[in-house]
Amino acid sequence: MDHYDSQQTNDYMQPEEDWDRDLLLDPAWEKQQRKTFTAWCNSHLRKAGTQIENIEEDFRDGLKLMLLLEVISGERLAKPERGKMRVHKISNVNKALDFIASKGVKLVSIGAEEIVDGNVKMTLGMIWTIILRFAIQDISVEETSAKEGLLLWCQRKTAPYKNVNIQNFHISWKDGLGFCALIHRHRPELIDYGKLRKDDPLTNLNTAFDVAEKYLDIPKMLDAEDIVGTARPDEKAIMTYVSSFYHAFSGAQKAETAANRICKVLAVNQENEQLMEDYEKLASDLLEWIRRTVPWLENRTPENTMQAMQQKLEDFRDYRRLHKPPKVQEKCQLEINFNTLQTKLRLSNRPAFMPSEGKMVSDISNAWGGLEQAEKGYEEWQLNEIRRLERLDHLAEKFRQKASIHEAWTDGKEAMLQQKDYEIATLSEIKALLKKHEAFESDLAAHQDRVEQIAAIAQELNELDYYNSPSVNARCQKICDQWDNLGALTQKRREALERTEKLLETIDQLYLEYAKRAAPFNNWMEGAMEDLQDTFIVHTIEEIQGLTTAHEQFKATLPDADKERQAILGIHNEVTKIVQTYHVNMAGTNPYTTITPQEINGKWDHVRQLVPRRDQALMEEHTRQQQNERLRKQFAAQANVIGPWIQTKMEEIGRISIEMHGTLEDQLNHLRQYEKSIVNYKPKIDQLEGDHQQIQEALIFDNKHTNYTMEHIRVGWEQLLTTIARTINEVENQILTRDAKGISQEQMNEFRASFNHFDRKKTGMMDTDDFRACLISMGYNMGEAEFARIMSIVDPNRIGVVTFQAFIDFMSRETADTDTADQVMASFKILAGDKNYITSDELRRELPPDQAEYCIARMAPYTGPDAVPGALDYMSFSTALYGESDL
Repeated sequence: MDHYDSQQTNDYMQPEEDWDRDLLLDPAWEKQQRKTFTAWCNSHLRKAGTQIENIEEDFRDGLKLMLLLEVISGERLAKPERGKMRVHKISNVNKALDFIASKGVKLVSIGAEEIVDGNVKMTLGMIWTIILRFAIQDISVEETSAKEGLLLWCQRKTAPYKNVNIQNFHISWKDGLGFCALIHRHRPELIDYGKLRKDDPLTNLNTAFDVAEKYLDIPKMLDAEDIVGTARPDEKAIMTYVSSFYHAFSGAQKAETAANRICKVLAVNQENEQLMEDYEKLASDLLEWIRRTVPWLENRTPENTMQAMQQKLEDFRDYRRLHKPPKVQEKCQLEINFNTLQTKLRLSNRPAFMPSEGKMVSDISNAWGGLEQAEKGYEEWQLNEIRRLERLDHLAEKFRQKASIHEAWTDGKEAMLQQKDYEIATLSEIKALLKKHEAFESDLAAHQDRVEQIAAIAQELNELDYYNSPSVNARCQKICDQWDNLGALTQKRREALERTEKLLETIDQLYLEYAKRAAPFNNWMEGAMEDLQDTFIVHTIEEIQGLTTAHEQFKATLPDADKERQAILGIHNEVTKIVQTYHVNMAGTNPYTTITPQEINGKWDHVRQLVPRRDQALMEEHTRQQQNERLRKQFAAQANVIGPWIQTKMEEIGRISIEMHGTLEDQLNHLRQYEKSIVNYKPKIDQLEGDHQQIQEALIFDNKHTNYTMEHIRVGWEQLLTTIARTINEVENQILTRDAKGISQEQMNEFRASFNHFDRKKTGMMDTDDFRACLISMGYNMGEAEFARIMSIVDPNRIGVVTFQAFIDFMSRETADTDTADQVMASFKILAGDKNYITSDELRRELPPDQAEYCIARMAPYTGPDAVPGALDYMSFSTALYGESDL
């Protein structure tokens, strides 16, 4: 970045005013500065009767630069060099730069060579330095100077005006109200400020520029369009123009003097006006022809056929042969006339001729260059048009083919996507529809390329200016609109399917939850109903109390059960709510259960009805069990007396039967007295039977208050009666045995003592081992066979025990066996004589008839060698009399 500054003017040259040559790369700013600085220079040069047209060209020789410095400083500079050589020009520019430096301005990187070479950046920088030094540096307002002083002056002058807020020298001036306010503040008759609008900056700026130029002699240094069209107007241009207002209003006398000088300059220039007018007319005519011709050459209206394009080419050839050559001559003559005029003005020490804007030789050359460029572009365009028409036919056919294929594919797709078949579908059907829709989306995505190709072809047809583009565009737009609609419908259907799937999944989950909870709850209710209706059979008050407790516990669970029922019904209600809210068409009922809310409510109501019935049944049964308990206690009170009494009597009878006190007759008398007392106890048994009858009628089967049942009492009573009768009979038999066998009382006592000794269990009977031990103690020496024979005598029924009666029968037989056998043998010998047998007739003759017949019936016939019919031997005879075991 190049800078120039002055050590003496640092107070007004802040960094933001430092010359940044790179900023001139911005065409907008360069344009503004060119115009502003040129106008500013001319505003001073016209005082000397001259002006500049091109700021970088007109200062190259240094003459007008030195003149400008003399005008604005009021001082004479060194005599300029009048030569045309480069060295003369550099010398003049150096004189000007030395004068600037003598005013306390230090120039950095600005040399005479750059100015002579026409370096626009350096030239503009130099002019800006001059403006700062001679137009802005001396401005002083309230102890501020230069830029700050000028800004403060503007702020003070515009402060009373609405919509004006001057904060800088760029965007604060874009709306033009700041310039209008400055003029109105000093010359209110020139502008009606009240009619100005902030939203019309072009009008405001042009008003201010025109009034300033017309009435204040301030040249138009800015273009309103440039200021409005630039985001940030050039600060240096604005400062330069605003400083002109400051000097205009602060030095009216100086303005009047400047006006007089301008009049003198204008008077001098009148002599050359005719030449200028001639130049202007010739330039205008030539520019007018170029203006008319260029649009024709720039006309790029496409043709639809090759024939039309060939006609255009023929017209262009006529232009090249017939119309252009005369104009080439006019252009050459115009340049000659312009150079002649400028020479005359220079020789008469008059400023160079500046044609009106747009009519300079350079403008004409530029216009002519544009003409030739248009010619070249026109020819190229014609060739391109021919190629374009060839390609258009190919593209149009390709467009029609692809469009037809696409339209055939899209036929019916919109109607398909607008179907609402998902509204009545099940969850599985929704999932299938989603799969089908995903497949369609894939197909749709695959057709995206074809749509893009169709649009690309249509775009190319438009770019090639196809004559039937409206039809192509309409068809392409219809395809694109339909494609967008298909995309929207596809997305809408997917959202609808996914929303329905989500709703059905939610309902399915609720159905499953309902089924999971309804099934056990239904089973519980059925079990509860079964339990509540179940007929119970209890036998004790504890059992009925247990049932009552269980029933109370069951009733305690009813609130929780009701909550569960409400929760289950809540699940069903949630399904109903979803169906009603989202208008879901349910196809069928809950697939997971057949249990309906109505069934649950019906069973629940039944359970609630059965509970009081169960309460009543349990209460009645409790009352009945209380009555049964009374009967149990009543029966037990008697049974607990009778049972032990029977047991006691049984024990007493047993003791009597084994004791050896007194004779058998004494024992018999004692036993008969016991029998009498027992018989007298019968009424108590009968009373107990009556109580038992009531218990049976009440269906009482157990009694915890006693271990005695009526059956036990009966059996005990019968055993008691049987035992006393059997004991009496045993004693009677013992008496008969004693008398028949001739057993003395001492022998009976001895037999009893032995029996009681070996009756170790004191049951009145000896088992096999005890009986064997008893026989051994009495001197019997026998083997197993002998003992078995004896057991067959004393225990013919093989029950494994020996009673006292069997014992004394055996002992009495053993005592009398020897004498009996001798007597039988002697009797047989008497009857038989010398024979070994006797006949039945001999028995009938010797014995009483009944005894004879008894013996004959029991005797076996004799079968010896000398036997006769009806004969009996000795063994049969003795067996008939005493039995086989006795012999």
